[in-house]
Amino acid sequence: QVQLVESGGGVVQAGGSLRLSCAASGRAFSSYARGWFRQAPGKEREFVAGIGWSGGTSYADSVKGRFTISRDNAKNTVYLQSNSLKPEDTAVYYCAAARLWPAVSMFQYHVWGQGIQVTVSS
Repeated sequence: QVQLVESGGGVVQAGGSLRLSCAASGRAFSSYARGWFRQAPGKEREFVAGIGWSGGTSYADSVKGRFTISRDNAKNTVYLQSNSLKPEDTAVYYCAAARLWPAVSMFQYHVWGQGIQVTVSS
């Protein structure tokens, strides 16, 4: 069974940093695009960052310059380094996998993790 499992979330003060990880099991995802999305209470799920199988990246304007997505294909793991965090970054963060790249819409992703909470206090 294919699974994506997020880790690294938690509570951090504004201006701080977190590194989220998403490990894949059950299938080699090295040829898949991988992405991070987030959903704040009362809001729709939104794209945060994505990375293609060869390393091409895309970011939401709200996180450009602060967040960095990377992947380790040997470990089937994708990372989201989040710096200069703001209270408005507070959300449940989801990792996902897509067959094609570029992929910036949630409808392009067909495998999802369970989500992990990130809370940024002011």
